[in-house]
Amino acid sequence: MSETCSHDCSSCGSNCPSRQQPQDFHEPPHELSSIKKVIGVVSGKGGVGKSMTSAMLAVLMNRRGYHSAVLDADITGPSIPKLFGIHTRAVADELGCYPVRSRTGVDVMSVNLMLDNETDPVVWRGPVIAGAVKQFWQEVIWKDVDFMFVDMPPGTGDVPLTVFQTLPVDGIIVVTSPQELVGLIVEKAVKMANMMNVPILGIVENMSYAVCPDCGKKLYVFGESHVQEIAARYHLPVLAQCPIDPELAKQADLGVIESFETDHLDKAADVVEALLKEK
Repeated sequence: MSETCSHDCSSCGSNCPSRQQPQDFHEPPHELSSIKKVIGVVSGKGGVGKSMTSAMLAVLMNRRGYHSAVLDADITGPSIPKLFGIHTRAVADELGCYPVRSRTGVDVMSVNLMLDNETDPVVWRGPVIAGAVKQFWQEVIWKDVDFMFVDMPPGTGDVPLTVFQTLPVDGIIVVTSPQELVGLIVEKAVKMANMMNVPILGIVENMSYAVCPDCGKKLYVFGESHVQEIAARYHLPVLAQCPIDPELAKQADLGVIESFETDHLDKAADVVEALLKEK
């Protein structure tokens, strides 16, 4: 039986419609929530700056006058609260749970905001982790959100599948690094997005280069970038090639990412903003 089948498809083989098209499991958010656009931020591997990209895009959209939010779906490796300097716990009442608002007004929900101690490990199995993400969508009251960025764990496992099936994702941004492995990363993300009928907005390459503080020369620490050729192969736009920036790392560690100024993600923010103008 296929993972998505509702019947015994052993007799109808690989052409069974339920094997070809995933069922639509999209579920509504909390009845008091209002969320206009949902953007998934994904990667095929960890350590490429996916959470940083999610946080910075939320900050940029907030600066443009929109109300943005981050749903931290990386349950076992949550880092969004740290980036925003949030250490308080989320509160709940008889109506539901509420995200924690950052200094500049970005709403954040993460498992770290539910733990007694934010350094406690989350040792849960896949179905429980996926269930927590659904709760963040269905039981948290997201008020008047223009753009919700969903920071997903790397890979194509339970959580990305749950997000794509449960949330009405308007598009995804694929985050990569310069190594040749980027081709495999993008290909996996593209194929999963196509399977789930989710549009890909483009690619953000992090750690593209470092700038020498003495002469200003670009140093390609991880080798020459392959993102342009990979993007052309899959007919995707490159939304940003972000450098290694010690100041960004410093402000992220201090939890004041909202004070960091950059124009490297402006094109990505333009593409996200355009979603609101689509009919």
